[in-house]
Amino acid sequence: MGESTEQRPWVDGLTFGEVLQRTISKHASRDALVFVDIDQRWSYQEFGHEVENVARALASLGIQPGDHVGIWATNWPQWVFAQFATGLMGAVLVNVNPAYRAKELGYILRQADLRALLLTDRYKTSDYEDILGQVVPELSKVRPGDPIASSNFPMLRHVISIKTNPSLRGVWSWTEFASRAGLTTHEELLRMRRAVRPEMPVNIQFTSGTTGDPKGAMLSHRNLLMNAYYVGDRLRYTAEDRLCIPVPLYHCFGCVMGSLMCSIYGAAMVFPSEQFDAEKALEAVTKEKCTGIYGVPTMFNAEVHHSEFDRFDVSSLRTGVMAGSPCPVELMKLVTTKLHCPEMTIGYGLTEASPIITQTDVSEPIEVRVRMVGKELPGVEVRLVDPVTGHDCKLGEQGELWSRGHGIMLGYYNKPEATAAAIVPDGWLRSGDLAVQTDTGHYKITGRIKDMIIRGGENIYPREIEEFLLTHPAIRDVQIVGVPDKKFGEQISAWVIPKAPGGISAEEVRDFCRASLAHYKVPLYVEIVDSYPLTVTGKVQKFKLRELAIQHYGLGATASEEMA
Repeated sequence: MGESTEQRPWVDGLTFGEVLQRTISKHASRDALVFVDIDQRWSYQEFGHEVENVARALASLGIQPGDHVGIWATNWPQWVFAQFATGLMGAVLVNVNPAYRAKELGYILRQADLRALLLTDRYKTSDYEDILGQVVPELSKVRPGDPIASSNFPMLRHVISIKTNPSLRGVWSWTEFASRAGLTTHEELLRMRRAVRPEMPVNIQFTSGTTGDPKGAMLSHRNLLMNAYYVGDRLRYTAEDRLCIPVPLYHCFGCVMGSLMCSIYGAAMVFPSEQFDAEKALEAVTKEKCTGIYGVPTMFNAEVHHSEFDRFDVSSLRTGVMAGSPCPVELMKLVTTKLHCPEMTIGYGLTEASPIITQTDVSEPIEVRVRMVGKELPGVEVRLVDPVTGHDCKLGEQGELWSRGHGIMLGYYNKPEATAAAIVPDGWLRSGDLAVQTDTGHYKITGRIKDMIIRGGENIYPREIEEFLLTHPAIRDVQIVGVPDKKFGEQISAWVIPKAPGGISAEEVRDFCRASLAHYKVPLYVEIVDSYPLTVTGKVQKFKLRELAIQHYGLGATASEEMA
């Protein structure tokens, strides 16, 4: 257990708007935001102007402090403008996963009480306007500029396209939307800004639950600013730094540890492209002389093994954060040498913790940074609790990792029972992850209490996919199990019992998932079986299904490497 005695950081007690204003006053002419792929950049002075205009335009549509504004998009300048604009005016930004399809989008629109939704045009095979038109058919009948009146989503009033001229009548183009900024006076925006407090929610980030329903973690200005400040402090960040951010903005990794952290230190936010592309990330580092870079192990693996790696100049790099899944020793060696990041750190956390709980230090040996997830951030407490007895574990004993401090969420939006299950009465957040603490004070994640699958940095909960597949008329039962994978860390295997022999094929199972679920939730491996291995009490032994999959698909070598 640890608690900081360090001096209170300057961001404590401030809001997004106040922090950004201080940074603008110090670093007005420095690069704030750079989108390399589309060759656009803004200084902090220019960035602040864009943020204020977006806030004014939102206010002109009736958005008030406390209202929820969703953003369903890939990495794009307007995403960052909206992040700070909503924070400036006291609204709450709701991050929507770009991979969501109709079923998932409809749930978020309703559950999060969205007043407005900003969206992009496409993501991989998803046409966003087509999906939105299916979910909110009233949009095709709304006159441009009129509020939406949807029986299924009574709170939703406006939809704004952040990129192209929309084809749906009821969707604002970005040009039309931005032109409304002048309809809100400076005094009106100032009134909103003065009402914002550090303890107010500024962001809702959805994380899947074992029941299958995503839960929206409500995060305050203080939650996120304190977390971003301390992550940057461990990276030794200053206004001289330039951070390459190839991770998605919808995730804490991008919008807290990325854009928000840079705004605190006056560093440059450098986005290589809309979606991760190893070559574009390397090009961005080369062109913009980036000093830091973020990613999950699969991203770093793609970068260091790029076929034309030698034509890029990465000598400006020194640090960054790798998170999302365990990092193999050999990969870390390549990242610290070939990718020129000797000060690469490892971070561990949860969305509900804003997100980082523990992080390694830039000065620690590679072996520590690979085997461990570091020590608590200042102001964060950690305890390990025996999941059976509820007692604190002794040094070296495995227990569930609990945390408490400035990063702990306000709760899950509109889910009091789920909040009570996640946060115990004295403020400790239960992670669901098993860990041990070494005699040096470092933590090591040893497993998961539940069967969560981490595929390429995405958290996947088997129950969600299982419940969805059980809606198929030909499926009697299904078990979802994670299996090891060299590229993504883990892959999904589905074990399906049909209602009748030959009633469904493996490809039909995948097609059913592809039609409604995000691509990363579609099982790679599907086995049609007639029974499961059971315990004496009749419970399915998922670990045996995993063992069978490893043997059947020849994944033994991968599993051995993961455990090394």
